[in-house]
Amino acid sequence: MTLTLDQKFEKAYKFVQNQPKEGPFQPTQDRKLEYYKYYKQATEGDVSSSRPGMFDFVGKAKWDAHNSVKGLSKEEAMQTYVRLLLEDLEPITDKSEEMEQVIRDLKA
Repeated sequence: MTLTLDQKFEKAYKFVQNQPKEGPFQPTQDRKLEYYKYYKQATEGDVSSSRPGMFDFVGKAKWDAHNSVKGLSKEEAMQTYVRLLLEDLEPITDKSEEMEQVIRDLKA
C-alpha cells in the first residue's frame, strides 16, 4: 500500500520522536533543527511570533531555523522532512526491522 504524503510525513515524524537516546539513529543538533524547521513549516506555516529575547538561545535558534524556510509550502516542507529522514536512515548499518519498514514505507 502506497502512503500519501501526509501519511509519510506523520510516520516520519513519529519515528523521529520515538527513537531511544542510545539507538543507532542519532541526529546532530543541527540536523534536529532541520527536522524542527520543516515540521513547524509543514504544521504551522510561516513563523508568526516575534523573535525570542537575547538570552533565550534555544528559542532564538528554533525561531531562526523556522524563519529560514519562510514561504515554503506545506507539501515542500513535508517532502523535505521525509527526505531528510531517509538520508539519515539509509547509511545506518545496524537497522532494526522497524527502521527497515519505515524506509520501505517512505520510499513507496
